[in-house]
Amino acid sequence: MAEMNQLTSLEQWKEALRKSSDRPLLVFKHSTSCPISAGAHEDLVQYVKDSVQPNVDFTIVHVIEDRPVSNAIAEELGVQHKSPQAILVQGGKPVWNDSHWNLTYAFFAEKLGNPKEA
Repeated sequence: MAEMNQLTSLEQWKEALRKSSDRPLLVFKHSTSCPISAGAHEDLVQYVKDSVQPNVDFTIVHVIEDRPVSNAIAEELGVQHKSPQAILVQGGKPVWNDSHWNLTYAFFAEKLGNPKEA
């Protein structure tokens, strides 16, 4: 089972971004006060739990509580902030991003692969 690391500092974000050169990074921007974000978060958490051998690292940023981190991600990647939002980063650059109702379990499986395949 995979895990999702929460980014709460700019240092953690810089390190995760640096590591994206070795392994793709999924950044999930989550608003803890938004019901749409809650649904997307639930689907992503289940996807992560089901992931046997994920080919990406999973991170989450709480956009209200850790706004400086969220802002740095938007600025450094050049991706306009939305929440909920998923951004796949590889080599320090965004590969794709999507948001809101599109962020479902099926979406993550389509973009990242079947989580139950070893």
